[in-house]
Amino acid sequence: MLTVDKLRKSFADSTVFDGVSLHVASGEFVALLGESGVGKSTLLNCIAGLDTPDGGRVSIGDADLGQLDDDGRAHLRRERLGFVFQAFHVLPHLSVAENVELPLRLLGRPDRAHVEALLSDVGLAGLGGRMPAQLSGGQLQRVAIARAVVHGPSLILADEPTGNLDPTTAARVLDVLLHQAHARGAACLLVTHSQAAAQRADRTLLLCASGVTPMA
Repeated sequence: MLTVDKLRKSFADSTVFDGVSLHVASGEFVALLGESGVGKSTLLNCIAGLDTPDGGRVSIGDADLGQLDDDGRAHLRRERLGFVFQAFHVLPHLSVAENVELPLRLLGRPDRAHVEALLSDVGLAGLGGRMPAQLSGGQLQRVAIARAVVHGPSLILADEPTGNLDPTTAARVLDVLLHQAHARGAACLLVTHSQAAAQRADRTLLLCASGVTPMA
């Protein structure tokens, strides 16, 4: 589902990473670890077409991101991609349920019952009517996770999705992501510092400046 081939990214005179190659198959849950500043979030942004690499290739299914214009990349993200951002990016003027339902509305298939069921799965049952300002950081993270998976994406990119959660809630959220991979057949790439999260992955990769290596 996801193929990254010899990806390179630099800022000014500084190379963030070079020669990054990896593959995530449909139904596979892969964890990506690495030291702070090595470019894990930047790599996810390049994979999602939100940032432009300086070299290499990213393919999602049969789509080569380098061959798509801005509209094409936006359409691909809307249809096939779920992204859990580290900074949440929850819309403050929409309720919890409206935030989660937004991807479905953009696709022309709203489904409030599905939204409420998913909110229950991530531990937010009964909070659909609240506004983001009424939630804690951990609750906002769970809203972001529910929004990322509500439309059944074929690829999920998750940037530290359990970083603001207690161990019990973190395990519950990982259950949701694992279900998307193992039961639904989505490809999932998880960036994390958590060894507990990494241990639940099918494979674990280590990102460094010179590329990606598998971890035992």
